[in-house]
Amino acid sequence: MDVIQATELHTNEVAVLFDAYRSYYDQAPDFKGALEFISERIAQKDSVIFVVLLDAEIIGFTQLYPIFTSLGMKRGWLLNDLYVLEEHRGRGAGKALLDKATAYGKSTNAAWLMLQTYIANTGAQKLYEKEGFKKDTNSYYYYKAL
Repeated sequence: MDVIQATELHTNEVAVLFDAYRSYYDQAPDFKGALEFISERIAQKDSVIFVVLLDAEIIGFTQLYPIFTSLGMKRGWLLNDLYVLEEHRGRGAGKALLDKATAYGKSTNAAWLMLQTYIANTGAQKLYEKEGFKKDTNSYYYYKAL
């Protein structure tokens, strides 16, 4: 398996996976919207997307968004999306993506990587915890729909 940063050349394949990822989280399929969203992220360079390749096929991706920590006075990265095709899960693709995201975070002198996942997504939680991610016990996260 190889993990590379996605470019405009990968937009369509990433959009297919992104649409599947959104469907996994109970969103209605919307390939056109997914393609537009991913195309914008790559073109505007406002996120970093890594893809994992198996025999030249993209089987998973992760997307990082830059954020900042005022207390730490550094950049942080929000690992907002991580998805591996179901038939390829359990083979190390998720770990490879996390390893690449971690290396990228270190190379950009980031203070940390942050992520969230559904409470019911216990498989992903096991991987995250095995790879050194810790549950935040100091803070609550609040959301306001706009």
